[in-house]
Amino acid sequence: MQSWSPLNSNKYQWLEIKLEQRTEITAIATQGRYGSSDWLTRYLLMFSDTGHNWRPYRQEDSIGAFSGNSNADSVVMYKLQQPVIAQYIRILPLHWNPNGRIGLRLEAYGCQYKSDVVSFDGSAHLLFRPDPSVSLADRDVLSMNFKTLLNSGMLVHMEEHSGHSFTLELFRGKLLLQLRKGSNTAGSRGSSADFHPLVSLGSLLDDQHWHHIRVERVRGLVNFTVDKNTQQFQLPESWSHSEINEISFGGTSAAGLQKSHSRRNFHGCLENVLYNDISVIDRRSSRSQTLLVLLQYLCLSQGNVSFTCPESIDVPVTFASPGSFLALPWVSGGESASVSLQFRTWNRAGLLMTFDLQHNAGTLWLYLSEARARLQIHKTGRIMTDITAGASLNDGQWHSLELAVRRGRLAVTLDRTDSSTASTSFPVAPDSQLFLGGKSGSGCRNPFSVFQGCMRLIRTDGALVDLIRVQQMLFGNFSDLQMDMCGIVDRCSPSRCEHGGRCSQSWSTFHCNCSATGYSGATCHSSIYEASCEAYKHKGNTSGFYYIDMDGSGPIKPQLIYCNMSDKAWMVIQHNNTELTKLKASSGINQHLAHFNYSADAEQIQAIITQAEYCEQELSYHCKKSRLLNTPDGAPFSWWVGRSGEAHMYWGGAVPGSQQCACGLQENCVHPEHFCNCDADSKEWLNDSGLLSHKEHLPVRGLAVGDINRSGSEAAYRVGPLQCYGDNNFWNAAYFNKETSYLHFPTFHGELSADISFLFKTSSSSGVFLENLGIKDFIRIELSSPTQVLFSFDVGNGPLEVKVETASALNDERWHHVRAERNVKEASLYVDHHPGAVQKAPADGHIHLQLNSQLFVGTASRQKGFLGCIRSLKLNGKTLDLEERAEITPGVTPGCPGHCSSYGDLCQNHGSCVEDHSGFTCDCSLSPFTGTFCHKDVSAFFKPGTSVTYTFKEPYKLNRNVSAQSSSIYSDLTLRGENVSLSFRTSQAPALLLYVSSYYREFLAVLLNRNGHLDVKYKLQHNRDAEVFRASGRNLANGQLHRVSVQRLGETLNLIETQTQLFLIAESGEVDPEIARLNALGFTGCLSVVQFNSISPLKAALLYPDTSPVIVTGALSESSCGSSLPTNPYAAETTHSLAGNAINTVPLFLHWFSYRVQQSGS
Repeated sequence: MQSWSPLNSNKYQWLEIKLEQRTEITAIATQGRYGSSDWLTRYLLMFSDTGHNWRPYRQEDSIGAFSGNSNADSVVMYKLQQPVIAQYIRILPLHWNPNGRIGLRLEAYGCQYKSDVVSFDGSAHLLFRPDPSVSLADRDVLSMNFKTLLNSGMLVHMEEHSGHSFTLELFRGKLLLQLRKGSNTAGSRGSSADFHPLVSLGSLLDDQHWHHIRVERVRGLVNFTVDKNTQQFQLPESWSHSEINEISFGGTSAAGLQKSHSRRNFHGCLENVLYNDISVIDRRSSRSQTLLVLLQYLCLSQGNVSFTCPESIDVPVTFASPGSFLALPWVSGGESASVSLQFRTWNRAGLLMTFDLQHNAGTLWLYLSEARARLQIHKTGRIMTDITAGASLNDGQWHSLELAVRRGRLAVTLDRTDSSTASTSFPVAPDSQLFLGGKSGSGCRNPFSVFQGCMRLIRTDGALVDLIRVQQMLFGNFSDLQMDMCGIVDRCSPSRCEHGGRCSQSWSTFHCNCSATGYSGATCHSSIYEASCEAYKHKGNTSGFYYIDMDGSGPIKPQLIYCNMSDKAWMVIQHNNTELTKLKASSGINQHLAHFNYSADAEQIQAIITQAEYCEQELSYHCKKSRLLNTPDGAPFSWWVGRSGEAHMYWGGAVPGSQQCACGLQENCVHPEHFCNCDADSKEWLNDSGLLSHKEHLPVRGLAVGDINRSGSEAAYRVGPLQCYGDNNFWNAAYFNKETSYLHFPTFHGELSADISFLFKTSSSSGVFLENLGIKDFIRIELSSPTQVLFSFDVGNGPLEVKVETASALNDERWHHVRAERNVKEASLYVDHHPGAVQKAPADGHIHLQLNSQLFVGTASRQKGFLGCIRSLKLNGKTLDLEERAEITPGVTPGCPGHCSSYGDLCQNHGSCVEDHSGFTCDCSLSPFTGTFCHKDVSAFFKPGTSVTYTFKEPYKLNRNVSAQSSSIYSDLTLRGENVSLSFRTSQAPALLLYVSSYYREFLAVLLNRNGHLDVKYKLQHNRDAEVFRASGRNLANGQLHRVSVQRLGETLNLIETQTQLFLIAESGEVDPEIARLNALGFTGCLSVVQFNSISPLKAALLYPDTSPVIVTGALSESSCGSSLPTNPYAAETTHSLAGNAINTVPLFLHWFSYRVQQSGS
């Protein structure tokens, strides 16, 4: 076999092969030159129908280069993923054996390609009327190929018998499939407002290459395909069964064009046009009745329709790299000069042309800036001329540019309409050379960005530049140009931006704007929201509205939902009528129907219910002479409709299918012979209420209420919000107790986007969390050391690694969160809140991750396995059921206890963490706070006459009837030390804040004096005088919030004053005169989070008054007046030595008024 080896081995060589006819090429094979050291290691494969306007073959839409040979004899074959139709093949060497030369033996594989074509000149169209006897009413298929140099024009217009019409239109290089609503009269035409774009597909389709279209309608479902991309959409019901009456190819009438976007007919060629397998342009089937109809219309059509496809020989050139430029010689033509060209690019900036002026008059620069054309003439550092023209020139469309100089006037014209001019006092003409795209020479400097894009139809002084001669190095000079092709690629069609992210691009990359989408990352793939209220709770969030994304990176949109963080994390989904709705008898109305629209859509609600541990919804019916289910044996008067649209005849509190209410199930109905209270038909008000909790039936979508048309009938109903708690996915865990143990799942499909997230805890120093292998590709996440997590993968470009190093060890038996993502742009890895790591994808590399083995959690390879727990493992938003698989797998145990080590810090204010099977709870019994995390302060507003008295007795024996919650208020008192804290807000001075006393008139008091200063008065021996310690020199009776903490140990008293709270205790009886006077004044203000050692007396009085030793005088109710403030880092602490011993007598009588002041500033 002969081989090819050019005389010079450089990047400007190519091998071109012309086939006998257009051929469908399916594979290509290469060898080196026989018996030599000459072979290609990397090359480009190009195709063409004409020997011009070449098109590179791209693998996976990004890979342009093929890997070649490693020796002269072995054969390397590539089966083309998408066969190519062409008559010309060209091989462009990129790299070859460095110890040899370019050498190649080549074989191409394929088969003959049949082609029937028709061309349109932009003024003609032809009609086709399908035979009604063979038309398929429920299915239509239209397929064809087209090619054109113009970016707009109508390809197909289809009319239906109903008057509806479909239009397939090329507009700005994209295909629009749109419909127009018609009337019931066939052939009638609506207004232009009746046109509705449905789908836009493709881009840059005006490249004079063949593109494939297929439109398939099956009833109301349409598949629209352009080349390799398909979109599917549903037609309105009225369109589902229509029949096509007439098809117009190449355009339509003038009236129809006025209603289109392009307002012009198609100029170009159509090939192999098939409608329901009937060839529309096969002239050889002269016996076909369809052809006779077609020929009849052809004779009547205007314009030129021919059955050949003429080729326009436009030679484009691509400036693809920073070193690209084209230099053309310039011959002076006198006082006038002109340069014109067409260009297309995605870049907002780049040098279009430059040249030095004659007689050293300066340098002219014509460049793109902010997507506008700008011309400047520079001379000795000064800008002599500065004009701009055009706008949005980076849209990928072809734009014409002309620079003209005539008699001292300079003009820049864009797209023949937008022109800017300037006058010059010096001649503007190139000295000797014109540079396009860049500039050569070691001494030159380009002050502007390089141009990356395509140019064509370059003219100097009106003469078209022969770029083929330039390519053959017979004219001009160039570097790093791709001749006779336009290599522009639309990286936003189809868009790789997910979830509504907006795609923008430059020549070499694209960018996704994820703002307002709820997603993040290079392709807007990963959700920024949690999947449940349970997840928010375990981040320390309290009750409020949160966006919930049930499936993470999946298709379900985030939804704003209220999270009620009580002992459980409840998700509350409201609907349009949660209030009690009253009904009265009304003549002519036998039934009341109610429909409920929820704040989340059906898909979101179903995901919430499926994922939740438990769901409920209140359903209540209040009745007066209005029967409900008509029990025991009658037909129900009322029912409710659930999620699937099925009517249910059981009521809240009963079981599905029972036709009962709660009282019937509990056998306590007002009348035992009925299963619902309302079925007694009583003239008195009764009700049947309860909770619906069968998840498969929820939520309540509708309600039908009957028996309201009789005289005297009255009723009222209420359907509460849907409420769910628990997250089965969040706590789904498995414990791996052997390094050789693993769980296996089906192959992970994340070809273009893959995100993996999970939590782990371990004491092991290393181990593989999960892996999935392919023939060459793989993906793996592992703990490579106690302080490093490693994410490694290969998509065909060689193994890549992303590492995150942490300052502290991760094998500490605490939960750690890992998030890994890989997309077409980059790979990223995040561990907890540590700084993440990002690895950019190789430019023009492989992008598809192709895996074929099972996914292993743990490892089945020779890698070191994982020891420990893995929880909440999600792949592309779907949670793997680790517990189900662990049930049947040796060495793996479902579930994983021990959550307080990770989440215990969420319990605030001395609350203690209590382990639960699915998570944890905070025990607030020893804290003056309450709430999910012991974060909610307990406050009350006091007025004169309101007081609370708390009595201690020692030893105190707990009553068996005392609740666990209130038992915390009792404790053994060790009175050699006290720890008292409280918050207050008041404008009253003087005021008593705290008073502790014993039977022996020993006391400790905290008060505000008449100046609002904080004093501590104490008497620790009854036979000694009281002492006063002044702790503050500023006025605290300022209506702001303050916190005071009094700590005594033996003879030392510490007083800490911060900007939060304080507390008052007083005692009736014989007390210090000053204390008695202050006590008699009463107290107006707010008291919050009062604590005496482990006792929370205000909390006991407000929340557990019936089981606590408290006496409340006057009106006392919980208030929000003492909202907690963060701890003040500048709190002042004072230590004082007490002249006395500890208080050692009990009981203590605590009687307090309280208030709170917020201090602005520190």
